[in-house]
Amino acid sequence: MKTVHLRFILCLGSLVFNTYAARCQAVQTDRIPSLKTIFQDDFLIGTCLNTSQIAGKDSAESNLIEQQFSAITPENIMKAHILHPAWNRFDFELADKLVAYAAKHRLKVNGHTLIWHSQLPDYIRQINDVDSVRQYFVNHIETVASRYDGLIESWDVVNEALNEDGTLRNSIFLEKLGKNYIIEAFRLAQKAAPNTKLYYNDYNIEQPQKRAGAISLIKSIQAAGVRIDGVGIQGHWRAGDVPMEDIEESIQEFSALGIEVMFTELDLSVLPNPWDSNIADIGRKAAYRAEMDPYSGGLPDSIQHVQALAYESLFRLFIKYRDSISRITFWGVSDGQSWLNNWPVRGRTNYPLLFDRQFKPKAAFYRVIAAGSVN
Repeated sequence: MKTVHLRFILCLGSLVFNTYAARCQAVQTDRIPSLKTIFQDDFLIGTCLNTSQIAGKDSAESNLIEQQFSAITPENIMKAHILHPAWNRFDFELADKLVAYAAKHRLKVNGHTLIWHSQLPDYIRQINDVDSVRQYFVNHIETVASRYDGLIESWDVVNEALNEDGTLRNSIFLEKLGKNYIIEAFRLAQKAAPNTKLYYNDYNIEQPQKRAGAISLIKSIQAAGVRIDGVGIQGHWRAGDVPMEDIEESIQEFSALGIEVMFTELDLSVLPNPWDSNIADIGRKAAYRAEMDPYSGGLPDSIQHVQALAYESLFRLFIKYRDSISRITFWGVSDGQSWLNNWPVRGRTNYPLLFDRQFKPKAAFYRVIAAGSVN
């Protein structure tokens, strides 16, 4: 049995969930169980970090990061608009700080992301000729991937290249470079970063139609003799409607390709979606309406309970397939950081993660810990 803190063992003795959660939440944050320790024999536990977090501006948050996580993904720091702001200029200051932060705290880094249609520098959108787009494409991948080879664990080489029906998204890269641009991105990354794992990352690829497109894409990379080490399923789901059967089938089908499976941007929203879907395209926006923000004054216990049970079910599934899954990354440290407070509706109050706005563990945290403790 894995070692867990004595006070948490006492919490597990309660047979009533509400009593159990109340007793455990009374434990000080610096004395709570550690996710990375509980799951150390199963998979990495990651989070995404922003600039203020790697600077350590909040000591409580810094302590929580060091205690709970074994891997980090930059939320924005390694995206092209920050790393490559001008045609002939790279800016590695923040990315270098993140890599140094990870080395100091013995955290594995997943680079995010080399090629993505969104958050591109402005000059790319002004380019009309194929040769210039190709020059940017090659230069960006070679320069960035080679700089961090051996310093980071992995790269999301290509991010969100598929439509919901599994076809290729009509991005500038597809338009100018053709349908094989993804294979070429992995080929360039393989050469520039031979000591770094290479992943494809996307949302909704647990859904059958989009999953089929992702499988076809991965097979095309493999058939070209190019290395791809894994696939990242983002996991932006709603707490009351997690597609468990689709998730299990996706783990089975992706792992059958001989690659790692990861859940890379996990969060479980408790708010209604304007389109009643799990689409996570940051380019889509919706206007604020009060009914879209029902918990601005706090999260009801009943909703928190639903979320906690959903997280527990997910982690029990992840443990079932721990031989296929290499990393689970939450998309944020705490509720206050989550991108879902401002997407797709700005100004909402969401509660999608395991820690609240004061960095205290929620009921969902203890359900996840419980799932790992009986492993």
